[in-house]
Amino acid sequence: MRRLYLDHAATTPLAPSVLEAMRPFFVEKFGNPSSLHHFGQEARQAVEKARGDVASFIGARPEEIVFTSSGTESDNLAVKGVAAALGNRGRHIITSAIEHHAISETCSQLARQGFKITFLSPDEQGLIDPDQVRRAITAETILITVMHGNNEIGTIEPIAEIGKVARENGILFHTDAVQTLGHIPIDVDELGIDLLSASAHKLYGPKGVGLLYVRRGTRLEPQLAGGDQERRLRASTHNVPGIVGFGAAVACARENLPSDGERLTSLRDRFIAGLEEKIENCRINGHLKLRLPNNVHVSFEYLEGESLVLSLDLEGIACSTGSACSSLSLEPSHVLLAIGCPRILAQGSVRFSLGRETKGEDIDRALEALERIVQRLRAMSPLYKKITSGAPR
Repeated sequence: MRRLYLDHAATTPLAPSVLEAMRPFFVEKFGNPSSLHHFGQEARQAVEKARGDVASFIGARPEEIVFTSSGTESDNLAVKGVAAALGNRGRHIITSAIEHHAISETCSQLARQGFKITFLSPDEQGLIDPDQVRRAITAETILITVMHGNNEIGTIEPIAEIGKVARENGILFHTDAVQTLGHIPIDVDELGIDLLSASAHKLYGPKGVGLLYVRRGTRLEPQLAGGDQERRLRASTHNVPGIVGFGAAVACARENLPSDGERLTSLRDRFIAGLEEKIENCRINGHLKLRLPNNVHVSFEYLEGESLVLSLDLEGIACSTGSACSSLSLEPSHVLLAIGCPRILAQGSVRFSLGRETKGEDIDRALEALERIVQRLRAMSPLYKKITSGAPR
């Protein structure tokens, strides 16, 4: 049985070119970039090349890129770092109700320390209204943080418009771009971004390495005490193979971005059309057009998402019930509840995320399997039988 991977929003396979770029830095070029001798300087040159490659990809300067261990660390550094640096000026942060837990939990921690957090509600398609952001601003507001593309429902937020609101009011603006870097174009100046988080393993790079873009002049307090690495913003010995891999992944993404985006959008729309045609009582979540090119998020009435995921896995098809970071939770997705999805429908939700290796025949296979599995599981559901038979609830 050929296994089909449709969970690229959770992680992506390492691109062969990325692996080849990383390989020498595990054994042959193993130096510490902070060392002054040849081995160290060889490693430093590789780190700085990757920094330059990543910076140019988003329209930034190399010195504005801070390498971290993950998107989660980058989010924490951005939010907590601004709070620590500017907390004496104001203690109000604006975010959305559909952020990744790396943002929402960080903001909740700050709330327990006396910061006021405003969680903005999206519309039913997952969009945050820039005017809503403007109305939430107070004299105490020091940071606005709204994700670029939602990791569950795939909605792409109006980041440029929100960035304009932030700039007009002299407020720092952060965006979590973990799901968008390498998948849709990003220019930090055009979008009005002061801080941006990303992670290599979402764009065919290695796990264990992320970045935070920090616009020149942005005040930020480091969250790790130690050495002077990364302009004293992030102490720790550099993960040289990971950073080199990040640079190589970005180079690959730069080459493939236009063709990948067009092809995946076509496959995504084909998948959505097939779901709506073949399976009754299902709901596509997220904006149909302002959407990540590889994201299909669907809720099935009278079913549980976990049952669907396990049944599909038995047929060799991998997908998820939502964010990989909260996949062990049996609670309905906070994102779905925030967009007004009924709790019972939210529990029957599945996310499919396509990748470079996904083909049209894979979409057909997934649709055929889904149609059979949904019919079988609904036939076993007492609630579904009662409703379809017309019996009173």
